[in-house]
Parts: sequence; C-alpha cells; structure tokens
Amino acid sequence: MRRLFNSLCAVGLLAASFALASPAHAASLTQVTNFGNNPSNLNMYVYVPNNVAARPALLVAIHYCTGSASALYSGYFHDYVTAADQYGYVIVFPEATRSGQCFDVYSPQALTRGGGSDPVGIVSMVNYAKQKYNVDSSRVFVSGVSSGAMMTNVMAAEYPDVFAAGSAFMGVPATCFATTGGSTWSSDCANGNITKTAQQWGDAVRAMGGSGTYPRMQLWHGTADPTLNYHNFGEEIKQWTNLKGVSQTPVLTDSPQSGWTRTRYGSNTVQAPVEGISVSGAAHVLPQTGMVGYAISFLGLNSTTPPPPSPTPTVSPSPTRTATLSPTPTPTVSPSPTRTATPTPTVSPSPTRTATPTPTPTPTPPASGGTASCTASYRVDSSWANGFTATVTVAAGPAAIKSWTATWTWGGNQAFVNTWNATFTQSGTTVSAKNMSYNGAIAAGGNTTAGFQANFSGTNATPTLSCSAT
Repeated sequence: MRRLFNSLCAVGLLAASFALASPAHAASLTQVTNFGNNPSNLNMYVYVPNNVAARPALLVAIHYCTGSASALYSGYFHDYVTAADQYGYVIVFPEATRSGQCFDVYSPQALTRGGGSDPVGIVSMVNYAKQKYNVDSSRVFVSGVSSGAMMTNVMAAEYPDVFAAGSAFMGVPATCFATTGGSTWSSDCANGNITKTAQQWGDAVRAMGGSGTYPRMQLWHGTADPTLNYHNFGEEIKQWTNLKGVSQTPVLTDSPQSGWTRTRYGSNTVQAPVEGISVSGAAHVLPQTGMVGYAISFLGLNSTTPPPPSPTPTVSPSPTRTATLSPTPTPTVSPSPTRTATPTPTVSPSPTRTATPTPTPTPTPPASGGTASCTASYRVDSSWANGFTATVTVAAGPAAIKSWTATWTWGGNQAFVNTWNATFTQSGTTVSAKNMSYNGAIAAGGNTTAGFQANFSGTNATPTLSCSAT
C-alpha cells in the first residue's frame, strides 16, 4: 500500500481544492452514514443539486490514491459538479479510508461479485442513492481517476446490471492489478508488462460473476504516463471491445483537440460502445481542461431524459479473435513511451462542442461603496520531489469587485503543468492568475479560489502575492 501511495503521489496526481463563491443555502458535499453493507469501511459523500431532476441520473465519482471525496469534488471532477447543477443529476463520492487512500482493485474479494471489500460498499452507496433520490436505474454511471479509474473498470465489469456506462482516466483493465499474498501493488500491470488477447481479457471479466449487457466504456490515457504505463490503454480497449462484442478496428479515428487521438469502436456516435482517447506527451495528470466535458457527453449526463438505446454495432468480431490492438497515437509519439521520460503535457483548451458544461455564472454582487480592492495568497496543498499542487485564494475588500488578477514572482524554476479556475500566464519567474468569466464577481468580504499543479527544480518557497481588482 505504501508503494502505491508513494508512486501515485510522486507524479503529482493530487488536485488542489477549490470552490466557487456561492450563495447561501447552496448545494454542497454532504457525508452519508449507515448507507448499507460496507465491509471495507468506506466513507460516502453525496452531492445533490438544488434543482435535482424528478428522476435524476446518478454518477459515482471515484478519487485517486492519496485523494479524498472533497479533493475530487473541488478539483479534477468539478466540471461534473457544475453540470449536475445544470442537468439535475446526483453524484456519489466514495472515499477510501485505508492507508494511502487507494481503492482495492487487487484482492480476490474485490474482484468477485459480492465478494466483499470496496465494490460491495460502493454498490451499497448506489442502492442507497437510488432509493433516497428516486434515481433512474437505467442512468447510473461511474467515472474515476487513476486508482479510481481502475475501480471504474472493476465496478463496470463486476456489476454490469448496475452501470450503464463508465469513463476512466488513466486506468488499467479489470483484473490486471490482481495480486496474491495480500500485496496491494502489481508492478507487472503498472509497468505495462501484462498482455492478453481480447478474448482472455473478456473471459477474465466474465469470471468475476457479472452477466448480461456490459456498460459502454470511455478510456483516457497519456502516452507518457510513468505510473500506469500507456500499454494498459490498449489492453483496456481490447477488454471492452470484447465485452461489447465489437471489432478492435476503430470505425472512427480523429483528433477532437490538439494532441488527442480519439478512436471509436462499434459505431461512430457520441455514445459509441467503446471510445478511447490518448493524449500525446501527457504524464499521469488527467483529466486536463475540457476533458470532463467530453466524458459528460459520452455518459449521457448532459440531458434530463434518458438517451436512446445504443445503436447496433456495425461489426461483430469472431469470439476467438486474438489480434492485439495498437491505439493510434499522434504520429510523433511512440505508443510505448520511455519510462524515464515525463514530459510536461500541454494543457488542451476547453472544447467548443456544446456538450461541455458551462459553469453557472456567479451573480454580479450588489454595488457597494468604496474602492475595488482585493488580496491574494496561495498555499501548497501537496508536494513531492519535483512538483507540487497549490490553491490560490482571492478575497475582495470592503467593496464588491467584478474582476481580479493575482500576480507573484517565483524564486525557483517553477513551471505550470495543469491549472484550473483561473487563466494562469507565466513569463520567466513572473506569474499572473486572472479570473474566469464565472468567478470574477466577488461580494464585499467574500472570496474565491483557483489552483494549479507545477513542476520545479531548486527552491520552492511560497511567494507573496499582489492583487488588483475592478
């Protein structure tokens, strides 16, 4: 467990917490206790929007190692929360409580339907939410990051009667991480040393105890992931194309954003049976800006009504097919990246497609006397040998403000890897963070936050920030 903790923490997976300034009585993340059978002592948190649909969809959002429900809610998956406010669906956030806060995707109990451990507790959360919030049972989805992505594969594979679709950011095939003797880490799987045929991967899932129609699956991976090797991306696609009964030959290959290679299997639709998106040069840092919007569209969360049934796949493979998939990467990137290289990914701009949720604008605060002013600071939330995450807090003075910009000068060789909730620019050691369209307005005495992940060399002292406002 400690090895898994250190490995995933070292690549900077932790997301800095941030929260938009919100009105009184706004919906918030709430803990639920006594939700049912919970053999591994998970915590359950739920987000129910103020305007919940009469028959809402349900999303199970699963965090990464060293993470928490609140960190995922405020960080990498906050676009899911924003979309829930718009479309009225409910989000359940399971939280691991064991050392390292990783989910069990390795034990025989976890890899057997009804066998115990984390999957049983997560299903209990789903059943609780379905009864409590009148959830549409045909619209239950699962999505996760890293350890949570591995659990996304496990849950969708083990409980195909529960989940309609899943979206996994940086995962491995279900059963790939299986260990013996109580170990919590599979070096062979993590390093990309396990290769099976599509039939073998599918049979491994069928042996878990689930049956029936398996969920649609969307898979994301960076080509330079040093923690869960990119090889696992192709193995995941083999597994899910087999489970969905479609060919491993994509019916579509395109690039919806710079550096992304998207392949669809079984049909050329937004909600294809299987979809894979590889991100050129990206390390273990997904999702990046705009990616959750594509996941929302794939899952079908951008509607208050159920989507039509998935189209009939255009190609059906022979069940004994053994071809090995090689996902089509961006031409300049090798599909088997060198393990020692961890290039800094280029953060892709938000997609222009309408499926991307638009954050609910913060109402313009009422006018108040005085000169517009603000203060800014940042705290380091987590750090490792050559990287860290931080939260920037901007507070309005005695008068309401409409926009803000925080600036500072770094004393070392810091460089952004990923940012959220502000437009960050850097010239040498001089940095500025400017509000987004939805969080510039801050009431008098109020505050908002943004965040980032950065790499550094040398010293990493926390600087003093200045702030300007209008």
